[in-house]
Amino acid sequence: MIPVPHRWQRWLGLSRIDMPLLLALLVLIGAGLVVLYSAANGNLAVVRSQGLRAGAGLVALWFLAHLPPVKLRLWAPWVFAATLGLLLLVPVFGTGRSGQHWLYLGVFYVQPAELMKLSVPLMVASFLGQRPLPPGWAALSVCALIIGVPTALIAIQPDLGTALLVAASGGFVVFCAGMAWWRIGLLAGLVALATPLAWTFLLHDYHRRRFLAFLNPEADPLGDGWNIIQSKVAIGSGGLWGQGWGMGTQSRLEFLPEHTTDFIFAVLAEDFGFIGVCLILGLYLFIIGRSLWISANARDSFGRMLGSALTLTLFVYVLVNAGMISGLLPVVGVPMPLISYGGTSAVTLLAGFGIVLSLYAHRKFHS
Repeated sequence: MIPVPHRWQRWLGLSRIDMPLLLALLVLIGAGLVVLYSAANGNLAVVRSQGLRAGAGLVALWFLAHLPPVKLRLWAPWVFAATLGLLLLVPVFGTGRSGQHWLYLGVFYVQPAELMKLSVPLMVASFLGQRPLPPGWAALSVCALIIGVPTALIAIQPDLGTALLVAASGGFVVFCAGMAWWRIGLLAGLVALATPLAWTFLLHDYHRRRFLAFLNPEADPLGDGWNIIQSKVAIGSGGLWGQGWGMGTQSRLEFLPEHTTDFIFAVLAEDFGFIGVCLILGLYLFIIGRSLWISANARDSFGRMLGSALTLTLFVYVLVNAGMISGLLPVVGVPMPLISYGGTSAVTLLAGFGIVLSLYAHRKFHS
């Protein structure tokens, strides 16, 4: 007889799912809801809202996990065109507290810039997957156009942090396509040469203030340096074991800014200390390592490029947010994946892992 758990796995469509990765994601989501409850000062409505969003993301994950990668490659141009169309509507119909970032679709709000983190690498991988690798200058020029147009549209919202992540997500596909190191060095040199021009003509005044505050937050402790200073106070007050769940003072007394979104990892550090931070970072490390292993065993170059790029984008998320809240990087609007409060971000991230799980279900060693 077939054990009951196996029957349930087949009924739920889990028989071909990589269970270690799925379970790690579920643990991370659960940990995020626990930290969010503390960051929101026990507001169950906030936790319930995030739980529903995570549920929607898991539905997207389940659907994409059962979709053959070949269909993803064929649908890539349509997905990219649809998300780019939404992004083009933002300057006209967009709304937000600090710029135009969101579109109201009658039932819910959606942030098209977050969707581009999925559609851009999907489109670049679809394009390169049909051409000889490593890519030459002609293919790289097309990739630059695919990446550059949405990046520019997001940057003018303005949302520089998300724009850089979208550019990175597409750039990782090109990197995983085997781009020659001398080309990478040449492009890096051009970016370095253009940095003074970007500082003068492209960055807004608040971008410059944030960077200067990163270099010396104590120069303006009640202004631009406030976020970094209070975040480091929260981390330091957590010590080794933390002050206890819901006992952190920085978020409860409203000293810590954006404590349910960008700075929620500082809340985790204050509540659960160095040990809690290490456990969560270890969980991220497992998810990243497992996803890279799955991507390496994909059937074709499209799957290997796409899965690796999505995984490396998650790594950048974690690196930038952790560096930001600890004062090692300038403050940018980058949430901690599946920990910070946010709907479109959570759904997009879980959809991306659905693609990775699809690569596992259709891997080259699958019989």
